[in-house]
Amino acid sequence: MGLKAQITEDMKAAMRAKDSVKLGTIRLITAAIKQKEVDERIEVDDAQTQAIIEKMIKQRKDSISQFEAGGRQDLADIEKAELAILSAYMPAALSDAEVATEVAAAVSTSGAAGPQDMGKVMAILKPKLAGRADMTAVSGLVKAALTKA
Repeated sequence: MGLKAQITEDMKAAMRAKDSVKLGTIRLITAAIKQKEVDERIEVDDAQTQAIIEKMIKQRKDSISQFEAGGRQDLADIEKAELAILSAYMPAALSDAEVATEVAAAVSTSGAAGPQDMGKVMAILKPKLAGRADMTAVSGLVKAALTKA
């Protein structure tokens, strides 16, 4: 079953269970998917669906930090609940050690000599790690590895 089909089935289950938080979050996902399909006149696949969800997760994380900084814990809690639901649709995250191993392998295979080669290394890592690791953290690891080299 594809990711889009899984989301649709989960929406039906949330409707039956009268789970308004989950239903609302899943409706946000389907709306974002439909928006992309209409805008680009395409049928999104699982990778594109994951990219949409990953973007929504990043938005929720940013919102949580802003709400907590502004003293609005009630709104931060709502965003955290949505974040938990969105995260369930992403593949299992890699551990820090696995990410470090991937970074080291990418640096050696790309032949990167210094920070100016960061783009080459990130081009190798992005398809492998997208959705499975925080790419901002990966970028920091790559930068650290290349400044040592």
